[in-house]
Amino acid sequence: MSAAYTLLAHDRSSRARAGILQTRRGAIDTPVFMPVGTQGTVKAVSPLELQELGAQVILGNSYHLHVRPGEKVIARQGGLHKFMGWKGPILTDSGGFQVFSLAKLRKISEEGVYFQNHLDGAPTLIGPERSMEIQKDLGSDIVMAFDECPPHPCSHEEASRSLELTLRWAARSRAWWDRESASDDRPLVFGIVQGSAYADLREQSVNGLLEIGFDGYAIGGVSVGEPEAEMLSAIESSEMSLPWGQARYAMGLGTPPQMIEMIARGVDMFDCVLPTRIARNGTAFTRHRCLSLKNAAFAEDPGPIEEGCQCYACRNFSRAYIRHLIKAEEILGLRLITLHNLHFYLDLMRVARLAILEERFPSFRREFVSSYLPNEKA
Repeated sequence: MSAAYTLLAHDRSSRARAGILQTRRGAIDTPVFMPVGTQGTVKAVSPLELQELGAQVILGNSYHLHVRPGEKVIARQGGLHKFMGWKGPILTDSGGFQVFSLAKLRKISEEGVYFQNHLDGAPTLIGPERSMEIQKDLGSDIVMAFDECPPHPCSHEEASRSLELTLRWAARSRAWWDRESASDDRPLVFGIVQGSAYADLREQSVNGLLEIGFDGYAIGGVSVGEPEAEMLSAIESSEMSLPWGQARYAMGLGTPPQMIEMIARGVDMFDCVLPTRIARNGTAFTRHRCLSLKNAAFAEDPGPIEEGCQCYACRNFSRAYIRHLIKAEEILGLRLITLHNLHFYLDLMRVARLAILEERFPSFRREFVSSYLPNEKA
């Protein structure tokens, strides 16, 4: 079992686990949701508010911070933690997905990816060694190996070729840390499982990463346009081959019921932009559905966003007031919904963890997933 991860309990009817992931900036209770702070900030929320919400770890993105303001600027400011005023652990994405999704005129080679960045079109090269250097300058506590994220759909041949390149890049990512950083000062380094929708390639990817050796493993290449059933199948085919004694991270996922289903499939860590993104559209998560607080039905509703919720917004403000703020285009309205949505996601992980520890995860899973409506039905 990895020294970084301690398994505390697991559900005997599924793959759900509760554990502790130890980083150089403290322990993380899993399952865990990581608020997304792509550009050095979780949108509309201060680090103090994140701490009060109970966030244990947040995510930053190497690509975006490299493009602006630049990792060297951040390093001269004392690293990303000091730069943004966050004292807890930070996980940084390698930038591979952003190069895939945002960069212009991309050209992939053995060396890395040549591209024009999405801000000013400046020519840039990011490869495994460069990505690791960027993440070291940022001061990341959990580093992701550089990978290529294949598009959906793609052929087995294309996915296989991409996977082989990703494994070579993974080996170079790990070797960089072995050369450049003392073991007692090194962050956790995670490999990323790829292979598109193909179970045999997912297994090949896991085997290749295990041969290299990482502190934990992420499941990448999901939520890139595939149907939900295919996404869950890719999670399953990846997770079943991963070592039971190390942390597993599903990248960029998901909705509340998807996260519970992925916990049931053995996933420990999640990040997703949904809580903050839909808040900016006036939409809130609740236990059973999403609510669009722009709707006229809430114009005189004196109740909170969700009865029983202990977040700051629900303890102090009504749906009517928040709807008024949204319609008046007041920033506070978006902030209040953001705080609620982040509380909802973080609390959902806390409740799921407790259900695993108390050996009642199957009933919790069944009740939550079956009662969750995909669209608002107020």
